[in-house]
Amino acid sequence: MSLLPSINASLNAATAILLILGYTLIRQRAITAHTLCMLGATLTSTVFLGCYLYYHFHHGATRFPGTGLARPVYFTILITHTILAVVQLPLILMTLFRAFKGQFQRHISIARITLPIWLYVSVTGVVIYWMLYRVQWT
Repeated sequence: MSLLPSINASLNAATAILLILGYTLIRQRAITAHTLCMLGATLTSTVFLGCYLYYHFHHGATRFPGTGLARPVYFTILITHTILAVVQLPLILMTLFRAFKGQFQRHISIARITLPIWLYVSVTGVVIYWMLYRVQWT
């Protein structure tokens, strides 16, 4: 098995941790630390996307091995994850753009939408990895 799925799950986990830490830091008014965490989350998400695209270009799709109730649970998570992953990209770009432009009120208003979506996509990315590669389905 390729290491890329494990690397991708680790990048998703790192993104989720950085997002939570960044949110905690901004609540404490630690603006520089918040900025570094959010740029780190952006970097880990970007590296994830590159690795993900490379892996699926060379490997193709991975079939879900589970049966029974696990299948609709997995596909529900996968479908919501995939849809929100597409939605999150322009939201992240808009959120970053507003912060870099110093439009902090507009940044905050879009960040309140971006953060939960980005966090959901990062966490469900790890869940999907575990369901595909780590759970022993019988």
